[in-house]
Amino acid sequence: MERFLELLPNEPADLVREDNHFKDLGLNIGDYQSADAVVDLLLEHPKLMQRPVVVRGDRAVIARPSEVVEELL
Repeated sequence: MERFLELLPNEPADLVREDNHFKDLGLNIGDYQSADAVVDLLLEHPKLMQRPVVVRGDRAVIARPSEVVEELL
């Protein structure tokens, strides 16, 4: 998880899905701006991780939309 955050050009909070499950848990994205907070959250609630994450070498992208993967190729 920490490695994903190191490789992604995004802010750590971008790896968190703000879906209905997130809302049902009563969470606030403002509480998950640091890498450490995101790692702790996703280890406790893995369903909240944006997927897929595609890694190639020393770069990674959150592949939503799927066309973003083309950046790595």
